[in-house]
Amino acid sequence: MNKISIIGAGRVGESTAQILAQRGMCHEVVLLDVREGAAAGAALDIRQSAAFHGFDTRVVGGSDPALLKDSGLVIVTAGSPRKPGMSRSDVLDVNRAVIDSVVDQVLENAPDSLLLLVTNPVDVLTLHAWQRTGWERNRVFGQAGVLDAARMASFMAEETGLSVKDIQTMVIGGHGDSMVPLTRFSTINGVPASTFLTPETIQRINARTQHGGAEVLELRQNSSAYNGPAAAIATMVEAICNNSARVLPSVCILDGEYGQHDIPAGVPAILGNKGIEKVIELPLDDTERAGLQASIDSIKADL
Repeated sequence: MNKISIIGAGRVGESTAQILAQRGMCHEVVLLDVREGAAAGAALDIRQSAAFHGFDTRVVGGSDPALLKDSGLVIVTAGSPRKPGMSRSDVLDVNRAVIDSVVDQVLENAPDSLLLLVTNPVDVLTLHAWQRTGWERNRVFGQAGVLDAARMASFMAEETGLSVKDIQTMVIGGHGDSMVPLTRFSTINGVPASTFLTPETIQRINARTQHGGAEVLELRQNSSAYNGPAAAIATMVEAICNNSARVLPSVCILDGEYGQHDIPAGVPAILGNKGIEKVIELPLDDTERAGLQASIDSIKADL
């Protein structure tokens, strides 16, 4: 991909730009932010690390939406972050207005791009952005499940003492407290994860996964997570840039899958250079299906 733009030069946006530049995923990374100098300063800082990390990616920043021109992918991290005690839904109204402005800028300057939403509440805002663009469903999607699954894998590694590199997990539903960690679809080097875990441990891991972001926020107090989210975004971007057809849990606009229509939800999907290539329907049991429906109902409550 020639050019990737990130709207929002806060901690998540800047960390994402750093990873994309270091991995050489595109020729140019653009950071855009309404705060005068914030994006330009972040871009300059990243460029000055190039000699240490050995990359030639061009990194630029500014506040002019025209910088988005010719972007193949636009990543949206801009918005008001939540504070301790707040849910992701608590920032919906202010961030919906932010997304309106962002989408209009993308439509004007990068009408042929893919659009990856990160701003919370990401499920609702992914639907809102898709409706505002009028684009095909595959071009507008959100990041949530990749991060949630990574958190679940981290907690599983802590509980078992096994290498996190061997752990594959799956989380579906909304990016909130009602998300559905799926132990039955999680493995440790191909072995069902439940082989290593008691039912009590599974419950503990699931609960920490559902509140993973809040746990970081509560500890930090002055900042929500950004290292994990940036790595999750980069994982999705890598699948898109390399057209690698990876199966990654993503916020998709469902079109009949799981019995839902025009509803956003985190589900496994094949990700490639066209965005969401295909939504994967898992053979859920009754308990898992009920959990997914409850999570979708919580998303609908914010629509």
